[in-house]
Amino acid sequence: MARKRLVEIAHGKGGDKGDTANAGIIAYEAKHYPILVTQLTEARVREHLGDWMAGAVTRYELPKLSALNFVMTKALGGGGTRSLRVDSLGKNMSNLLLMMEVDVPEGDAS
Repeated sequence: MARKRLVEIAHGKGGDKGDTANAGIIAYEAKHYPILVTQLTEARVREHLGDWMAGAVTRYELPKLSALNFVMTKALGGGGTRSLRVDSLGKNMSNLLLMMEVDVPEGDAS
């Protein structure tokens, strides 16, 4: 197994509403979806985001899309009108997740 950043096997899309953010992580190839399911647990996402979050992480599996969607509550410092964080708020959550390292079979992914 090789340690790779998630961005090498997946891309992401994020968004926000109030103080809740969501981050979709989509495998480039269906063969990588099991890696997402196994290694991107709610607990690991919460640990990776650390102090960025105060609430819960809920994971939704979308196997036909080879994707996972994470909904994170109390994740945006109160939301767009109250937060001192940089603009885009929830849109950056998927980018933060894509920096996470995962184990990938040797020779699989660039």
